[in-house]
Amino acid sequence: MRVINYGARLSLALAAILAGSLSAAAPANAASSPIAACGGGSYRVIDTQDLRNFATIYLMYNGRTNCVVTWKKIDIGKKTWTGADVGLWGGNPVVDFGQYAYYAGPVKVDAAGKCIRWGGDAQHDGFTAAWGNNTPEHCG
Repeated sequence: MRVINYGARLSLALAAILAGSLSAAAPANAASSPIAACGGGSYRVIDTQDLRNFATIYLMYNGRTNCVVTWKKIDIGKKTWTGADVGLWGGNPVVDFGQYAYYAGPVKVDAAGKCIRWGGDAQHDGFTAAWGNNTPEHCG
C-alpha cells in the first residue's frame, strides 16, 4: 500500500500556488506507471481490464507474486472512488479501495502454481465501473 506524505504534498501545493500555477502535479510518491507502483523489477503485465474510460485494471506477475493496480484514466489528480483487489481463488482477497487521485493498489498475493481472483473499480460523476473474474484465472 502507498504511504502518503502529507507534508510533501502540502509543500508541492504551496509551491504551485506561489508560482501562479494550479496544475495538478503528481505527489512525490506517486508511481509513474503500474509496473512502478508494484515495485518495478521483474514485474510484467499479464492481463488488463478496461473500466470504461474511467481506469484500467492491470494484473502483473514476477514469477511468484501477482500484483494488481487500478490506474485512473479520467479525473487524474482528483480523489475519486478507486479500488483494486487480488487473492487466491477461494480465499479472501487483498483489497485497496478508497478515494485516490491517481491509482488504487498495489495489492499483492503470492500465487505461484495457484489460481487467482482479481478485479477493481473506478467512479466518475456518480457512475461506477467495476470488474472481477468469476472463474479461476491465471493458474500456475
